[in-house]
Amino acid sequence: MSIMKKIMFIAAASGILLLGACKKGANGELVGAGNRPTNYVESDPYGMVFIPQGSYNMGPNDQDVPFSMTAQSKTVTVDPFWMDDTEITNNEYRQFVEWVRDSIAMRMCLIAGVGEDSKGGNMFSMHVDEDKVDLNEYDPNNPKTCWLNWENRNKVWDKSGKGEERQAISDAIKDLYLIKEERFNKLQEIDTRKLIYDYYWVDLKQAALKENRYNFNEDFTGGKYEGTVIDAKGNVVPIQDRRSFIMDGRINVYPDTLVWMSDYTYSYNEPMARKYFWHVAFDNYPVVGVNWKQATAFCIWRTDYLNNYLRNNHQPMVEQYRLPTEAEWEYAARGGLALSMYPWGGPYTRNNSGCFIANFKPLRGRYADDGAARTIEVATYAPNEYGLYDMAGNVAEWTSNAFDESAYSYTHDLNPDYSYNAMADDPPVLKRKVVRGGSWKDVGFYLQVGTRTYEYQDTAKSYIGFRCVRSYMGRSAGADWDYGNF
Repeated sequence: MSIMKKIMFIAAASGILLLGACKKGANGELVGAGNRPTNYVESDPYGMVFIPQGSYNMGPNDQDVPFSMTAQSKTVTVDPFWMDDTEITNNEYRQFVEWVRDSIAMRMCLIAGVGEDSKGGNMFSMHVDEDKVDLNEYDPNNPKTCWLNWENRNKVWDKSGKGEERQAISDAIKDLYLIKEERFNKLQEIDTRKLIYDYYWVDLKQAALKENRYNFNEDFTGGKYEGTVIDAKGNVVPIQDRRSFIMDGRINVYPDTLVWMSDYTYSYNEPMARKYFWHVAFDNYPVVGVNWKQATAFCIWRTDYLNNYLRNNHQPMVEQYRLPTEAEWEYAARGGLALSMYPWGGPYTRNNSGCFIANFKPLRGRYADDGAARTIEVATYAPNEYGLYDMAGNVAEWTSNAFDESAYSYTHDLNPDYSYNAMADDPPVLKRKVVRGGSWKDVGFYLQVGTRTYEYQDTAKSYIGFRCVRSYMGRSAGADWDYGNF
């Protein structure tokens, strides 16, 4: 190696070392906190499509046929987000139901003290490492609060096992089944009334109120909360500390399968009531009979389900799944097409061949002329420009927003959102939630992207389902936006 090359090599090496020292902050420069992943890019969530940020004219593009006067045109902007490409299906929602069932069964076994493993613990209880939790606060031997070992969930239902342990497990979970007097044809079936999900969320809206903020004294010798908060039961109570904003809920997660009969009089829908949710033939059909509160609980469970996996694998957690705001829903339904009446862009419900292009109620009651008399498999019809299926027809969809006829007049034009957490004792008018998209039993007007209607949050219907969204984390990138030419 020549002298010149040696000098260049030493200079380059010195530059690399100096750069490394700068990155570590050894020279006193501002380089940011350490131990942070660089160039984080959020991976595409399974079964979701990316909806870029954008602005659009929200509201009706056609005459208000029923003269309901529930919306006016308004220019709004929404942030980027992910959205399920189809409505949540029966099989996807059943994963939630079975998770609740299994968690209840495993805790029954823990409380009964059955299921000893080779380590002297319990096969249904997670062995917790001290680096994950503070064992002074976490009791791994408390069957009501300890983490469950999901790797052994199937052992609860394993009928092949024999001996005293198998019998002990059967005895521990016997109360999860229907009592003998309620069984039909002597079948041992799960009592779905006992599938109760306990969930929690942080009420950021109440925490964000200025009067509810932590009040530091001028000398910072001690602060306090001075406001009040509405707790999960609807009581107005003084704020104690951060725990006052942690809300809890309990809800039965099983869909109301009888909606197929209760929604209609003098109509034979018994086969749908008996088979629709659980039969394999309907696995890829949209779930129905789920009220707004159940759909919201599903989103919380889905968030925890994924984040627990990411946390255990030392990966960054993701933003929460939730129901879309109606502004997000309409923006996604339009598919980037300005002033489009339907998700496919045109003003008609037929294609060039004269075929209907959505599942709804055409021609005043000729339900089957579009290919389905009731619901149909998701993604049967073509998607819109964003790759979203069934944004019109099949089943209508819950949004996160409360319904008010004048909401467009006072909501912000950036991510408009009007929400209200109605309590059980609130009047029905406060329990209205916005429903979008129209369904298999609706006429074409309700399939329009700008049409809004409502249903009550504690009411389930055979024509209402839902899909989830998740806020996009990272730079607020638009579709094909060229920052270099800005």
